[in-house]
Amino acid sequence: MKEGIHPNYREVIFQDISADFSFLTRSTIETKETITWEDGKEYPLVKIEISSKTHPFFTGQQKIVDSGGRVDRFKKRYGKK
Repeated sequence: MKEGIHPNYREVIFQDISADFSFLTRSTIETKETITWEDGKEYPLVKIEISSKTHPFFTGQQKIVDSGGRVDRFKKRYGKK
């Protein structure tokens, strides 16, 4: 690999600000804030608004709405004649 052309790939903490949830992963994102993690080391901190802890798809709160009877219209249009 060429030197000096790749971004700094390091461990970063992502913190969901809407829930008390944080996780440690690796990223190239730049940030000015830092936080001390459970292992006692200090890592860069990125605050996010939504994560797997609060997203409706992952929490089971997502609702699928059939607006206007799309399935019925499809069956009527392409169903057996």
